Amino acid sequence: MPPLADTHVDVLIIGAGPTGLGAAKRLKQIAGPSWLIIDSSESPGGLASTDVTPEGFLFDVGGHVIFSHYAYFDDCLNEALPRASDWHTHQRISYVRCKDVWVPYPFQNNIAVLPPEDQVRCLHGMMDATLAAAAPHADLDPPRNFDEWIVRTMGAGIADLFMRPYNFKVWGVPPTLMQCRWLGERVAVPDLKSITRNIIHGKTEAGWGPNATFRFPARGGTGGIWSAVAGTLPRETMCFGEGSSVVGVDAAAHKVYLKDGRTVVYGKLISTMSLDGLCEALGDEELSELSQRLVYCTTHVIGVGVRAARPAHIGAKCWLYFPEDNCPFYRATVFSNYSPHNTPAASAKLPTLCTAGGERGSSEAKAGPYWSLMVEVAQSPMKPVDEENLVRDCIRGLVNTEMLRPSDEIVSTYHRRFEHGYPVPSLERDDLLERILPKLKARDIWSRGRFGSWKYEAGNQDHSFMLGVEAVDNIVCGSPEVTLNHPDFVNGRVNDERRLVHPLPDTHLAEISEEGRCEPNPVLSRY
Repeated sequence: MPPLADTHVDVLIIGAGPTGLGAAKRLKQIAGPSWLIIDSSESPGGLASTDVTPEGFLFDVGGHVIFSHYAYFDDCLNEALPRASDWHTHQRISYVRCKDVWVPYPFQNNIAVLPPEDQVRCLHGMMDATLAAAAPHADLDPPRNFDEWIVRTMGAGIADLFMRPYNFKVWGVPPTLMQCRWLGERVAVPDLKSITRNIIHGKTEAGWGPNATFRFPARGGTGGIWSAVAGTLPRETMCFGEGSSVVGVDAAAHKVYLKDGRTVVYGKLISTMSLDGLCEALGDEELSELSQRLVYCTTHVIGVGVRAARPAHIGAKCWLYFPEDNCPFYRATVFSNYSPHNTPAASAKLPTLCTAGGERGSSEAKAGPYWSLMVEVAQSPMKPVDEENLVRDCIRGLVNTEMLRPSDEIVSTYHRRFEHGYPVPSLERDDLLERILPKLKARDIWSRGRFGSWKYEAGNQDHSFMLGVEAVDNIVCGSPEVTLNHPDFVNGRVNDERRLVHPLPDTHLAEISEEGRCEPNPVLSRY
């Protein structure tokens, strides 16, 4: 544990999640400025970490998988986990549970499997939307909110059957209170001709989207990735533990105050704290008032370990969506399908806590095999949750949706609550960020990451990592932060300007000195 009292560093990084570790990797590669990571957790990973139950079941703190838009991100992960045996590669098999049938993902492309009356309802809605858009005096103004985008794009049938109820379950606010500039590649736009053809021929379409193929670590869950990445960094540059919690930031003095009384003086600060938490720590009334208007929902992650062979109807399913009100969760992940090491060995003997139908369990310890499910529930002022009984309610929902049978033996449960779960793209979010983030940067603070920059569209693990990388390049070289400012651009291409084997951004992104290294920011030399 490095001593932090009176420590001076060129760059201080708050948080050792993907964004903080991305910043640290880049600083190590540039090999110029001094730097330090602090994190209040005992281990790296942040919102991409993994927990292990006493019975030996692994559960990520959310439904994370690895897919990438960046060569640099791939390089860093392959350096940390270099062997083929370190990874499993999967083809995504995802469905939406609706009207007691499994609709292949994306829902809007596969309404052919719905009951006939719902197919007609969805088709009529799409036809109405198509005709409205083609009308001579069609309104060409952009949609005012996400709900309007849904109806214009997919029609009222799909909106009512899936998009409205599902998105409310995810975000905790109705789509009418969300903007739609964040969508990018995240929502499939239906093709009326293809959908009609599929209905007539009884066909389905899958494989859409950037995560149709994804990787998952063989051991340690998603958190194992970030522990391995942290393992490529000098140990003396990282400080973990509750004592490293930030209790105050003095932007004028360039000081961060920690819970255990220590102080760090910095030249530049990269913060991955939640933006509202950072503004509160700064004690700035104006920024605090603005940041309190940002909207987020709380996420509950519930895990269930089951003693049984994986049921045939579960098969190789990956993650599943649930728009209806017969379960509290919006998404379920068959977590044991990602890696056999996400469950205890079949030889492990465990007692039964209860059956999925609610019957009392047995204290007799028996061997497996085992499989596991992980579900996610959103909570907000508009969508309250019975936290005390949430595990029970989720198990009941798994039975209602035929994910579990009432007789299934549950041997392990997991529940973790994250106050900041999803940064909601609210109607005024962009205006607020345009007012907050530049004010912080003017004070030598780069607030980045899933909740640091509050942009869900740039909040996947690859995005988050590169937000840290690009923040460092901006600090040291003045390079543009493309992921933060132009997420649609990076999502639509292969980004190979940076590679781990090369120390610098491309010459069109940075100023290069005679030695072939970034020209350091003169402000850093003070420290």
